[in-house]
Amino acid sequence: MVALVKAQAKIKVDNTGALLNVPILLTDQGVFDPLLDYLISESHHRSLPWMNRVVFSCQLLLEYMEVNKGLFSEPSLLFLNFVQRLSHGTIDTQGYDPSGLFWLPRKASNVNQIISALNGLTDWLAINQNTTLLNPFTEATSHQERLNYAAWHKRNQYNFLGHIKPQGLSETMRKARKIRGKKDVIKTDGDAISFPEQLFKPLFIDGFGKAKDPRVALRDQLILLLMHGAGARESDALHLWVDDVFEDPTNSNSVIVRLYHPEEGKAPHRWIGRKRQTTRSAYLAEKYHLVPRNKLTGTARVGWKTRIVDHSDNYIQMHWFPAYLGELFAVLWRQYLLYLLPIERQHPYAFISFSKAKIGNPFTLNAFNQSYKAALARINRIVSKPEGLTPHGHRHVYGRRMSNAGINVKIIQKALHHASLHSQTVYTQPGIRDVSVALEQATQKLDGQHHSLFREDVELSWKTIMEHGFDDIDPDGLFTGRYPKFKG
Repeated sequence: MVALVKAQAKIKVDNTGALLNVPILLTDQGVFDPLLDYLISESHHRSLPWMNRVVFSCQLLLEYMEVNKGLFSEPSLLFLNFVQRLSHGTIDTQGYDPSGLFWLPRKASNVNQIISALNGLTDWLAINQNTTLLNPFTEATSHQERLNYAAWHKRNQYNFLGHIKPQGLSETMRKARKIRGKKDVIKTDGDAISFPEQLFKPLFIDGFGKAKDPRVALRDQLILLLMHGAGARESDALHLWVDDVFEDPTNSNSVIVRLYHPEEGKAPHRWIGRKRQTTRSAYLAEKYHLVPRNKLTGTARVGWKTRIVDHSDNYIQMHWFPAYLGELFAVLWRQYLLYLLPIERQHPYAFISFSKAKIGNPFTLNAFNQSYKAALARINRIVSKPEGLTPHGHRHVYGRRMSNAGINVKIIQKALHHASLHSQTVYTQPGIRDVSVALEQATQKLDGQHHSLFREDVELSWKTIMEHGFDDIDPDGLFTGRYPKFKG
């Protein structure tokens, strides 16, 4: 099987000094150009994770094509079998795979992501390089047409003017892909497992606070406060600049923290660069010869997910809840700045590395995750998503805390900087743990009481119960009632 290697490349596309960072696929004949052309054409509005997903999907398809040369009479038949192998794997019941792929069955959601990525790639190649479509459109059945409309409605129901149908929608609804992935399981809004409130103080004091280097302890405690007390994502916090923390005019003991969009955010101190540019992207380029951290690759990259900003300067303002956590942040921040001052930095970021090899460099997500893991270990805990013991669990508990306090949902939406009310339900709805606790408490209230359904003086059997039917789950009397249509 021909080796395919994914790599990161800097591409020069014109005579300027700008270079484009994109992932590429290397074959024994060099760079796989059709994929590179597609990524370059989409790079101005697509993220690096999206590019990586396309490259990975293309790599899987090319590997499958390599070991199945000449077997399929048409491209769509090859693609159909490729999708089946993604879904069901390539290994037989004896653990043998003559192709050498040894693929395990993938989740339906993962298969559908791969199909979607390849649909975009092959559609673009068909239009721009006159290739044959791997997964062409066919006439949708009435059922598929209704599903298409339902999917369109779900994507747009929370968007402003999302109720207005664009021109050509009806024609689009009547089309369906010839090859589709498996139906995924139906998921609820999810169980947003929040960090246990009772563990916050131990983690803050005995976890992060017991780091050997006091500078490290302060830095990590500040990041923890932003997540736990203001709902920041860990990636948001690492975009903080020193100039983004201000004294609160309404409370001299607290501070206001603003997290600016890493590219479009306004540069500090009314800075104006060449050509009257005032964005952080321009500021970083002119003053430090850097690009925003969300445009970097590898471990240096720090993503930015928030789309809703609070001001025309393109920042989100953190809201402390409870308020005293903002006062605690203010005390630690002033001490942290004293540690920061003597260290030479070639960037404006607030949170830096204090290790000897990388001192002064911007703090990375990987490094913070290691610090978080070490802090949990100091209080005899381990990272556990089901228990909420993750950095993102603090954002969950921030939303849950506001919901439990009875704060208006629109205020919670604003504090979490969500685009719609629907987005926050994952943070504020009762979780699995909440339901279990509530039912346990309710069970205790019922202990010792008799219940009409199971009183000792009423003789009941499953036959008697089933004769009454269940209107909510079997309204047509298929299995229940006096005359069930289907008999067990």
